[in-house]
Amino acid sequence: MIKKNLEIHSENILPIIKKWLYSDKDIFVRELVSNACDAIRKVKVLRDQEQIQANDEDFKVEIQIDKDNKTIKFTDNGIGMDAEEVQKYIAQIAFSGAEEFVHKYKTNEEKDQFIGHFGLGFYSAYMVASKVEINTLSYKEGAEPVFWSCDGSSEYTIEKGSRPTRGTEITLFVDKDNEEYLDEYRLKQVMLHYCSFLPYPVYLGTTHINTQEPLWIKNPADCTQKDYLDFYHHLYPMEEDPLFWVHLNADYPFHLKGILYFPKVRRDYDNEKNTVKLYCSRVFVSDNCKDVIPNYLMALRGIIDSPDIPLNVSRSYLQVDRTVRQLSGHIAKKVFDSLATLYRNERERFVASWEDISIVVKLGILEDDKLYERVKDFLIWKTVEGEWITAQEYLDLYREKTAEKIYYTKDEQHMSSLQALYKNQGIGILCANHPVDVYVMQHLERQLTPVVFQRVDAALAEHIVDKEREKTILDASGKTEAAKLADFIRAKLKDDKIEVEAKSLASNALPGFILQDENQRRMRDYMVAMNPKEGASQFAHLGKKTFVVNTNNVLINAIYKLEPKNSELASALVKEAYELALLSQREMDPSLLEDFIARTVHILEKLAQEVTQEVSQE
Repeated sequence: MIKKNLEIHSENILPIIKKWLYSDKDIFVRELVSNACDAIRKVKVLRDQEQIQANDEDFKVEIQIDKDNKTIKFTDNGIGMDAEEVQKYIAQIAFSGAEEFVHKYKTNEEKDQFIGHFGLGFYSAYMVASKVEINTLSYKEGAEPVFWSCDGSSEYTIEKGSRPTRGTEITLFVDKDNEEYLDEYRLKQVMLHYCSFLPYPVYLGTTHINTQEPLWIKNPADCTQKDYLDFYHHLYPMEEDPLFWVHLNADYPFHLKGILYFPKVRRDYDNEKNTVKLYCSRVFVSDNCKDVIPNYLMALRGIIDSPDIPLNVSRSYLQVDRTVRQLSGHIAKKVFDSLATLYRNERERFVASWEDISIVVKLGILEDDKLYERVKDFLIWKTVEGEWITAQEYLDLYREKTAEKIYYTKDEQHMSSLQALYKNQGIGILCANHPVDVYVMQHLERQLTPVVFQRVDAALAEHIVDKEREKTILDASGKTEAAKLADFIRAKLKDDKIEVEAKSLASNALPGFILQDENQRRMRDYMVAMNPKEGASQFAHLGKKTFVVNTNNVLINAIYKLEPKNSELASALVKEAYELALLSQREMDPSLLEDFIARTVHILEKLAQEVTQEVSQE
């Protein structure tokens, strides 16, 4: 057996780094500025250990553009390097200086976290530069400055440098294909994107880039409402004020900081569009936090920052592992604990915000079965009376009358006449007009078994029937008045797909309404949601409809009596009553609307003519 070491040639490594390691050329700014901040952080650690003298106000990172010479210069007054360190940390690819320093001068302070981990960040410079030079001076007493230069090949030169003070100066000779970075405005936008919250002053020429304080690193007790609002508008300048926010601050079992804001959410918001920014030790990593926060929190905005997040070697992508799943769970817990606190302590504010935040809670329940127990006490529903109650509170209020049923309506405005029947019987009705509500109700039915949600037009509830006025007397043919009325209406509709029942409703005002089985309607609505391009009319045939006519209604009885005198008008009025019920319950196929309007006009003309004739005869 022959055993040997792999031979890796540097002339093959740099092209790979340049082309494949980093996902975006802009990242070279993040890497070089981050390295400069690490160098300054090391000075602070050494100062705290009394190995060096330095003043905080002197620390800074400077970037200078020289268009004439086509160079960009990155300068810091950090720890610097001697000749041995240059060869060790620069010439040996993937040897992380940050990791070795942490091991040597280890502290337990979170503030001493270093940004860099991989030792490859420096080489991102070659994505835009044909040559890179380093001029550096170590903090060590008696150290000589070092000059290092490499044109991207496997060869480099190293000699005595000229830097007079501690720190490092890196000069990029920008190649022809990347001269856009020599434009100050272009480079400034890149720096604002990646460097806005770095811990030391960063300048582009005379412009101070990171003037905004990273509010998320502060203790929540030290932040005012104005601080949170100002920070939100710094992140999202064109947005209106958020509803409220959650300040995350954990140091066990991992380090996590951040601020998540609840914005006003549009009904059609895109939960695929993530607006939570991911940072690692104050360095921007990504606009995509989908693996760090659950999908149902995608409507939130703000910043998540953790040095513990596992990034790939280029710090461009998150690597999902157990830590990420723990982070995700912790964030969700903090968000919903904050909502529970808000509901208990500021109920009016919570209710005022519910229309916007409810989608987050409801989607959370559907995605995470365990979440229901956490949110059930503030999963509220509006009643048609304008009150806000939970499903359990509804059951406690109405169980004597409704047993294990919870009545709801999808549209409290268009079904007011039918809802009045329930109201008159002292039965509350919940409003469930969001598309996701039916799925939430199905989830709650599993949680609250044997409780079921039933739409007010899904079945003929005994509460809305006046049994004392039911027309049950049999005639000579063995039929009741109600049965004969139902037969009459059925014959006039001439549609075997429509069932007809005649009932004595508790109110005289409502001529009739349409019933459709709860499960059939849910299936139809599901099909519409899955096939929105087809349109609701394509699925109108799903589920049997029953037209319930009111034996106590003046219009229905008048139509019945009109039959011997004017059968044609009676037929038109029956059709009109049926389609009025469809229209009021938003069940009418839009294609029928034109015929409905034409018939309505015809009926009004007929009635007007009859009245005119009667007046002329008088």
